[in-house]
Amino acid sequence: MFIQTESTPNPATLKFLPGQSVLDAGTADFPAAEAAGGSPLAQRIFAVDGVRGVFFGTDFVTVTKADTVEWDHIKPALLGAIMEHFQSGDPVMAGEGGAASGHAEHTGEDGEIVGQIKELLDTRVRPAVAQDGGDITFHGFDRGVVYLHMQGACAGCPSSTLTLKMGIENLLRHYIPEVTEVRPVAV
Repeated sequence: MFIQTESTPNPATLKFLPGQSVLDAGTADFPAAEAAGGSPLAQRIFAVDGVRGVFFGTDFVTVTKADTVEWDHIKPALLGAIMEHFQSGDPVMAGEGGAASGHAEHTGEDGEIVGQIKELLDTRVRPAVAQDGGDITFHGFDRGVVYLHMQGACAGCPSSTLTLKMGIENLLRHYIPEVTEVRPVAV
């Protein structure tokens, strides 16, 4: 088994490509080791000292390290943990704890606008940020302000504010006049 690695715009995050499916659909975010209980793969990765976060896409694993460790020191252990998991035959997610689409449900009078926002995120934004090892999901819409949750390599990335303001906000405002601003949220 050969696992490729790619750098991301976030220097604290690396993208691992195991050459096979990680999740059938959706994404899974583990911002801390305590959240990894439903995933044998995430548990193995968090067992490596210095891992701060794990994120799964359909064909990649994104790992965020603590500032106190260097990639040169933990990358071999991470490659070993990922390889060992896929060779073991264990599931990526245990039980029924599968991946989610990521978008929050929205009920209310702005349903049509929210539908347009989610459509633009799914077709224009999420595929692009997945290339960088992350995801951006809809969290809410209130009086013209779109709230988005950043995951994986996008969470804590130095360029994420620029991506939100110059990229996503401009895109949404162009297609949906009711959108006036985009803001990040921490979940």
